[in-house]
This record gives sequence, C-alpha cells and structure tokens, in this order.
Amino acid sequence: MSAHDLQSGMILLIEDHRQIAEMVGEFLERKGYTVDYAQDGVIGLHLAVANSYDVVVLDLMLPGMDGLDVCRKIRKDGKKSTPVLMLTARDTLEDKLVGLEAGADDYLVKPFEVRELEARLRALIRRDRRQVSSEVLTVGDMTLDTATLRLTRGGSELTVSPIGLKLLAILMRESPRVVSRRDIEREIWGDTLPDSDTLRSHLYNLRRVIDKPFDHPLLHTIHSAGYRLADLDSEVAASQSA
Repeated sequence: MSAHDLQSGMILLIEDHRQIAEMVGEFLERKGYTVDYAQDGVIGLHLAVANSYDVVVLDLMLPGMDGLDVCRKIRKDGKKSTPVLMLTARDTLEDKLVGLEAGADDYLVKPFEVRELEARLRALIRRDRRQVSSEVLTVGDMTLDTATLRLTRGGSELTVSPIGLKLLAILMRESPRVVSRRDIEREIWGDTLPDSDTLRSHLYNLRRVIDKPFDHPLLHTIHSAGYRLADLDSEVAASQSA
C-alpha cells in the first residue's frame, strides 16, 4: 500500500512519551502509514512547517514548546492548513476549546485506544482530500474564497481554523437554509463522529471571530433544528421596504 492510498498517509507524530510514540508508530506503520517522529515541540514544529503531512498528531504537553504554541505557529507562522489531531490528558470543555482555538481540528483524550486514533486519522485525511470546487461564497458582508481560503468580513481579513473554514463553506453554500447538526458532522467527520462537545466548540470559536467584533451576527442557532448562516438584518430591511 502506498503512502497516498486512501487508507494510508504521511503522519507526523509529536509525542515525548517514548512508549506511547512507539506503540502508535508501530501500529500506524502496520496499517500502511509513513510516520515521522519528534519528541519535542521545537523539532516537531520544524518538521511540520518544512514538510507536507496528511495529519499532525500533536501531544499537548511537550518539552521545549507546548502543543498549543506548536499548533498556533503551524497555522500563523507556517501558514499550514495540515489537519492537527491533538492528544491531551485534560478532558474539560475549556481545555478542548483552547486547543481548537489554537488551530487543532480534533482531539483525543489520553488514555486512548490506538484503533480510535487511526479511525480519527482516516476521517481527517478523507475530509482533507475531498476535492472542493473553487468558488467564492458570500453571505452579507462576509466572503470566503475556497481556492485561497481567504475569509473577509466588512473588508477585514479573518483567521479561523481549517475546520472553521469547512464549517463556513457548508453553511455559506446552503445559506439561508438551516443545516442540521447531524448533516454538518457527517460532512466534516464522515462516519467517525466526534463527541458532543466538538462541533459546539468549533462553532463557539467561529462566532468569536466572525460575529463578536461586528455589529450583528451572521451565524444563528435554530433550536432543535440546526444552524444557519444568514444576514437577518438585511432580510428584515428588504421585507420592510418591499
């Protein structure tokens, strides 16, 4: 099986616990993945920026530079959209929000089953390889260019995580229709659905970037139905002037 078959890929594992690293590395290599390994944050960051990987598996607690800083630098300094799966011993919602805000796409709480890790990797790789037609999406004063991944609102350039961009693309294509939680989760994660906090955490971080600094929100939760992206102020103004 080649490294570019659907069931395999190039993985960067940044983990300072040697036993965990060896267990994960051996399992993934048996499954046909190619695995590069770094035992501290500084080396891991260098490899993540210098090479092209399908997924970076990143431990939160690392010597040299912690996982949050590594993730932020991969995104902001390295300008890399490589999917990042964060490993954490912390299971609180606040810790998950911080990790997702730093740019992680998914997280797995230690101790974990290596088979679940591989299932999450496959879901991230499938999602990232899915071909998306190049288009410019606009809702209200917000625009997303799916080719360049440039997101602007009101003329200001915004930075959101790779999953945040995919969430926006789904909602902007369907706007102003309501999209169910289940449809969003399946579009992003496939059959390997995350825990109940994951989508909510991504939406929370997304709102903080695309809505909070502006005078009216575009992202709306429709109770018991799902989510919609719409410029409701413009819709109200249009209906009143009609």
